[in-house]
Amino acid sequence: MTIDLVITLFVIGFAGSFISGLVGIGGSIIKYPMLLYIPPALGFVAYTAHEVSGISAVQVFFATLAAVWTLRKDKVIHYQLVLCMGSAIIVGSLLGGYGGKYLSAEAIHIVYAILATIAVILMFLPKKRVDERENTKVIFHKPTAVLSALIVGGASGIVGAAGAFILVPIMLIILKIPTRVAIASSLAITFLSSIGSAIGKWMAGDILLWPSLIMVIASMMAAPLGAKVSKRLGTRILQTILALLILATTIKIWADILIFP
Repeated sequence: MTIDLVITLFVIGFAGSFISGLVGIGGSIIKYPMLLYIPPALGFVAYTAHEVSGISAVQVFFATLAAVWTLRKDKVIHYQLVLCMGSAIIVGSLLGGYGGKYLSAEAIHIVYAILATIAVILMFLPKKRVDERENTKVIFHKPTAVLSALIVGGASGIVGAAGAFILVPIMLIILKIPTRVAIASSLAITFLSSIGSAIGKWMAGDILLWPSLIMVIASMMAAPLGAKVSKRLGTRILQTILALLILATTIKIWADILIFP
């Protein structure tokens, strides 16, 4: 592994993890396409979809761990919600993480694109202002929370993601969770999801040691910075950033699948 490749991987990990802490996502929705396209575009090794999903699974584990540790004293994490959805998502992500070894690279891309498309649709649906409920007691429908977490965990585990990029819209639109509570709680839930994904990818033999280690180091530095910056921004700004990032990635992935296979 050359020093240029090391720097490239570090920059990818840092940029994606900063966004992870900023908008409450595990970062895979950004780093998945970055790892696929940037290294070969610069003349470096081209990682397979299975390798990228394995690297992402390990990186997301440490990125979400660092971000949750940063937010632990802010009292915005809803622990009952985390327990309810986290217990379901870790099961789904473990099954999806291991089961991904039986899918082709194109199938993994399609699963990723479907997840991202659903997230975009949810983020742009008309909704009431949940920010008005920021300081009220959070009440949610537990069966819906468990079922959605199980499904998201299974699908996101396939691509090595933790599922926050679709969990956040589900929590905002369907479960009616206040924005800041949703973002903080999603980090804790995706941390649990990343445990299942990482174990599943390790069992499947999809994890590359050195690229994963570089991404982890970058994540531990960048994710806490993103989490701190998020506390200084308005919730509407955070939602807009998240929606635009998901939309851009979705367009790119579908274009590669349907137009430039």
